[in-house]
Amino acid sequence: MELIFSSSSSSLTYLVSHLLVLALLICSTKALVKLPPNETVPAVIVFGDSIVDAGNNNDLSTLIKCNFLPYGQDFDGGVPTGRFCNGKIPSDIIAKEMGIKDTVPAYLDPTLTPQDLLTGVTFASGGTGYDPMTPKLASVISLSDQLDHFKEYIAKLKALVGEERTNFIIAKSLYLIVAGSDDIANTYFVLRVRKLQYDIPAYTDLMANSAQTFFKELYALGARRMAVFSAPPIGCVPSQRTLAGGIERECAEDYNQAARLFNKKLYAVLNSLQTSLPDGKFVYTDVYNPLLQLIENPQKYGFEVANKGCCGTGNIEVAILCNKLSPSTCTDDSKYIFWDSYHPTEKAYRVLVPLILDQDFVNNFF
Repeated sequence: MELIFSSSSSSLTYLVSHLLVLALLICSTKALVKLPPNETVPAVIVFGDSIVDAGNNNDLSTLIKCNFLPYGQDFDGGVPTGRFCNGKIPSDIIAKEMGIKDTVPAYLDPTLTPQDLLTGVTFASGGTGYDPMTPKLASVISLSDQLDHFKEYIAKLKALVGEERTNFIIAKSLYLIVAGSDDIANTYFVLRVRKLQYDIPAYTDLMANSAQTFFKELYALGARRMAVFSAPPIGCVPSQRTLAGGIERECAEDYNQAARLFNKKLYAVLNSLQTSLPDGKFVYTDVYNPLLQLIENPQKYGFEVANKGCCGTGNIEVAILCNKLSPSTCTDDSKYIFWDSYHPTEKAYRVLVPLILDQDFVNNFF
């Protein structure tokens, strides 16, 4: 999307800026997260992979896309937007909890409005990762290219509301960064592209170093509040159970060990950045343990099925393999932790987000 403005009088820019800000105040969603007095989060800005991709892959020449039913069957209007879910994804739910807006749209959505830009977008691309090799294998948008899109986004903000307000939005927004699972599951274990070059300790070093570079580059562009999600227990998602969990489809423990090792290194990277860049907030956000709790105790959280997805057989279907022709798709996805063989349901996300977005999470940023 291109926003083009003429270089007319500064008074017009001033008027447009203040009208947009007023509109945001009128339309803002009621916040469930309590911020400290005199603090604000004007936008939620998102980078990463399919967990927080809202449709950036829709027009790419890739198999990693889902802008077709049954994806989105529980989204507003039953519309498949390109979210890898039956409904809303974590970035949507977090934006709602923060009182910003109901959904975070894809940056490449051609219907984006100025208000969408001012309150945040997602640059995420399903299939990407910290390892630069990962997006190449899937023909999707790398984290480096996501940063290039972010630079374009900043320029569009300046055209909308001027440099001062843009700097405020960039500095005060909450940044969600979700990546790592595709590196471990796909690039390393399934496709084995890196396995001949690296053992797990060396590969997780590569991931952590690439992650650190990304965080520094994002910081250099003005971001200050970064919530960095850990890798999940990737060996317990249905597709990885099928591929590497044996005849009983148990969790693939070597996948989970790799995720835990990467998470330990990611935590160290974020602590180091917090020390070297003290005006930034680099918050490690644990997803591994909350999701594992759901998987190991589904009934406790209102679920019945933890080892299969709802779509198709639930064992292997994801992206184009999960489609309206898929046989045996479940009739009640609220019973399932996973929507397809890789991604949780909206209900699972709604259980997980409060476990993550507690007052300690908020306190880390203020």
